[in-house]
Amino acid sequence: MRCGEQCFLVTYEVKGEQKVATILARTPVEARKKLRGDIGADADILAVKRETR
Repeated sequence: MRCGEQCFLVTYEVKGEQKVATILARTPVEARKKLRGDIGADADILAVKRETR
């Protein structure tokens, strides 16, 4: 875990299925980039929200 990382809930859609992933990142933009790197460029990202505890 890097300094300043937060937990983001990313809602995305792949092949008609909506899914939610938990991503550790510093910014919402970085969370999107990490998800696209893991899942692939064909994932449509619908929402990125910071998880509050």
